[in-house]
Amino acid sequence: MNRVRHMSALGLLFIVMLFELAAFALLSLRDGKFDVWALAFALALIALLFFQYVCLLWISRYADRFLLVIANLLAAIGMIVQYRLSPETAFRQLLLYGVGMVAMFVCVGLMHKPAVFRKLNWAMIVASLALLGVLLIVGKEQGGAKNWITIAGFSFQPSEFVKVALVFIAANYLTEQSGWRDWLPSAIFAILVCGLLVMERDLGAALLVAGTYLIIFYTATGDVRTTLIGLGAGCCGAVASYYIFDHVRARVAIWKNPWATYETSGYQIAQGLMAIASGGAWGLGLTQGLPKSIPAYNTDYIFAVICEEFGLIFGIAVITLYLMFIIRGALVALYARDRYLMLVAFGCTVLITLQSFIIIGGVIKLIPLTGITMPFVSHGGSSLIASMMLLGILEGIAMRNGDMLEDAMDQAMEQDRLANLSKGEDHAE
Repeated sequence: MNRVRHMSALGLLFIVMLFELAAFALLSLRDGKFDVWALAFALALIALLFFQYVCLLWISRYADRFLLVIANLLAAIGMIVQYRLSPETAFRQLLLYGVGMVAMFVCVGLMHKPAVFRKLNWAMIVASLALLGVLLIVGKEQGGAKNWITIAGFSFQPSEFVKVALVFIAANYLTEQSGWRDWLPSAIFAILVCGLLVMERDLGAALLVAGTYLIIFYTATGDVRTTLIGLGAGCCGAVASYYIFDHVRARVAIWKNPWATYETSGYQIAQGLMAIASGGAWGLGLTQGLPKSIPAYNTDYIFAVICEEFGLIFGIAVITLYLMFIIRGALVALYARDRYLMLVAFGCTVLITLQSFIIIGGVIKLIPLTGITMPFVSHGGSSLIASMMLLGILEGIAMRNGDMLEDAMDQAMEQDRLANLSKGEDHAE
């Protein structure tokens, strides 16, 4: 059964490769000119995907193949759309994808000795708070938030890496539960991080950090009262932000009725909704839409671009991919060998879940839009590298407890087979 499952994952990988090759073949023929760089890009991306797959299997046969393929399919969809929008941006994204792949392998290696992260707990706390504190002084403002910093000519968002550190810090303090003194340091850290992010007006990241910590906290402790107090405090903070920050009030007003200010502040949401609607069920076709009419088309609103050119059905398929990723991540957490690894894997899964919901929910006007990226898909080096790190952490944990997970899945499949045989015998009688 394991062999069949592994062959299925390899078959899915080849389908992903064929999809990429077909998409880039279309891109190479647009505008009546043959773009050899589109095919070169496709071959480079396929080579990276296959290399990554083979290397992980070489490291351990217990690597979660489906988790890997799903994440890389999302990344490939993002690359296709990025190349369609701007080949130069796509090549930069491909380079950053390579950096993210290296970061992923580093995380896989470190997860073979997870005690390292527990020893570096205070170092991660100090580094996270220092990075966010420095942003208040030298940070570069973009999209209303002061959340970018430039070092040696390279710009990045510290919050993307702080959220990864949050998972380890929360798991470290929530592993042992003998009273409130055990979890209090992690709660203080989460509050300080959220406070600094709010001061930088990076409210999307603050929402993501607060939500992730509360979910991890409740999962680890089962403390309903404290969780509700934290949730209430977060809601009060959100209301306070509404009255303190002009741009928060503007975003809520735009969310309620973007058409009232279509020519000014409501233009982005309105254009995104019209792009999704114009694509219909099957889409206008790759290169046939007008994605650049949407502000932030390759970052915040890339989901609208996908729906316009590939269709609503494809957009639902993308959401399904995230759901599959979440399920695989939850399985990795469920069969972790110890409580600490379980909380780390669960935290990584929660991060991807919340981030996906917040950005897609904002694009389709389910919730007010916040300035965060779509994991694995949106343009942005910090986001892509952080997402690949989360993938590497999950893969490292999967490798440590892979035998338990495979045995459990084999037993479940055997039970299903016996149940089906029993039903067949009942029908025969």
